Amino acid sequence: MNKINLARIDLNLLVTFEALMDLRSVTLAAERLGRTPSAISHALARLREQVGDPLMVKVGGKMQPSPFALKLIEDIKPLLRGIERVISPPDAFDPAISQRVFRLAIPAFPTLLSTVSQRVLAEAPHVDLEWAPVSPLSNAALVEERLDLAMLSPGTSPPDGLEAWFSPPTRRRVFARGDHPAISDWGMDAWLAYPHVVVDIGGAGRQTVQDAVERDGLQRRIGAKVAEFAGLAPLISRTDNLGTFAPIGIAEDAQAFGLAVLEPPIDMAPVSFGIAWNARLANDPAVRWIREIVISAYEDTDRRINAIVSATDIVRPKAAGRA
Repeated sequence: MNKINLARIDLNLLVTFEALMDLRSVTLAAERLGRTPSAISHALARLREQVGDPLMVKVGGKMQPSPFALKLIEDIKPLLRGIERVISPPDAFDPAISQRVFRLAIPAFPTLLSTVSQRVLAEAPHVDLEWAPVSPLSNAALVEERLDLAMLSPGTSPPDGLEAWFSPPTRRRVFARGDHPAISDWGMDAWLAYPHVVVDIGGAGRQTVQDAVERDGLQRRIGAKVAEFAGLAPLISRTDNLGTFAPIGIAEDAQAFGLAVLEPPIDMAPVSFGIAWNARLANDPAVRWIREIVISAYEDTDRRINAIVSATDIVRPKAAGRA
């Protein structure tokens, strides 16, 4: 069997050949493909030369296929359909009927979690959300497609294979119970004198507040370590613990529990949160849908939280002190 040099075969010639075999007319094939009859005839001549067979000849006003052409079209059609499937845009994702399970490794910021859940339920009543714990392995799980979305550690960029959206930078605030004794003489001494509650999400995130403490050669006492933001406000409202966080993690609960909002006495750069996904699946309709839900929920939640904080009487440090 003689082999044909595939590098010489133009895919358009096979498309033209299929149209000719379907319609048995140069004129009709030209109309289907939006080309001129002379271009169709020229393409047929090129394909004849490359395969060494007449393929189709005009008999009684119609193009009649050769035995080789009849055999060839049986192989050509499934090949062309396969190419169409490979390069066609993904099928649309219909959230209204989908029963997909999405796995998200995102800290349980209470308001964000409820907002995402409400929007998913409204658009996709049969979709399930699985909130996986954030961990040092979250990025690897995204690359391996075991997670759909994950939050990046603050101050980091997505590794190879991942893409990410970053929130606008936000300043941290200190939260304390409304009658906390530190409020009357708020400053660095007070911030260091009382215990702090820290959110340690599985060791996945850099403790950026602690970075600033160590940078300045300070020491603070950790009164409690918790794994999630949920439950922070009641803990702070019933103890002397202070909490220094981005407002999105606690602000609405802080309002409900009557927590005071204070300006940190330590210099810290604004923090930005990144939500990452697998770059290979960036245009997958289902992944794009859940990504847009989560990002829009974050943006709306962040605006609402910032409005709450802006309307709050924030306690400013009285003087720059140091314990």
